[in-house]
Amino acid sequence: MAKTESIFVFLLAALLISSWLPISHSAKKPVSVARKEDIPYIKCQVCEKLAHQLYHQVKNKQDQMSPKKVSELQIIDISENVCNLKKQEADWILRIDIVEKGDRLELVEQDSEGQCNSECKTVERACQEVMGYSDTDVAEYLFKAKPSIDSLVKFLCNDLTKACAVEPPPVPKDRSPGEPFIPKSSKEAEMEKILRSMEGMPGAPNMKMYSKEDLLKMQNFGDDVNEDDDGDDDDGDFPSKLGKVLRAKETTKPDWKQRITKGVADAGAALKTHANKMAFRIRRWWRGKKKHTLKKTSKAKAEL
Repeated sequence: MAKTESIFVFLLAALLISSWLPISHSAKKPVSVARKEDIPYIKCQVCEKLAHQLYHQVKNKQDQMSPKKVSELQIIDISENVCNLKKQEADWILRIDIVEKGDRLELVEQDSEGQCNSECKTVERACQEVMGYSDTDVAEYLFKAKPSIDSLVKFLCNDLTKACAVEPPPVPKDRSPGEPFIPKSSKEAEMEKILRSMEGMPGAPNMKMYSKEDLLKMQNFGDDVNEDDDGDDDDGDFPSKLGKVLRAKETTKPDWKQRITKGVADAGAALKTHANKMAFRIRRWWRGKKKHTLKKTSKAKAEL
């Protein structure tokens, strides 16, 4: 609890500082990009891992909701987010290491999450290419058929997307190797999850100007203060006092800013749900129309 409080206090301080400092005062970490040329060598493996993730995440969702049944829209949400590293459903990608073995690339799952560099982005891009516009189709199959893992792999990777329809080509001998897998520290992983949960909060966009390294360094911003300075006795338990104040405020009636923020968030969630429902209905109508057109064409050909 104390650790969580100290991290929250630090993030609160960083959020305040980020509103004072211009972007030029903070260091920017180079952005890693996907190696698109590697995608053909790993696409089938990514599809198989994607199918396993969809199966287990839907099952976990059902276990959490029991005795209620998970809805088709909830499954669509999972299928829409499972290839997006900004979403929790895609955390599995952070544990994948691309290893070169002979003339092929192999996806090796690690025990912990790693730094997201070009390999991480490559797996994400391959996952997005596999899923494409098939998120509602695979969600409908999961909802109606309740398939086994093997059946889901066959449906997604052979029937629906053809990701495993052909063998991957051999890897060129002159391929430059990828970066080594670097595990994250538990503190860094926790920091990322907290920052992700803060997305959409007022003032949170300013946090993007800091890298994770900057934020981790800023957590120790008070360590160099002379212990003999006046007032140190009161400042020593500042985080715990601030934590108590923040918890006390949580129990009071939210002010107008909090009510507006909550109202906007609730409205956004409602709009997203409505948009998902409309998109789902439109896609189902379009699939029905295509099937009807194909039947008419087949009948006309038969008559000729």
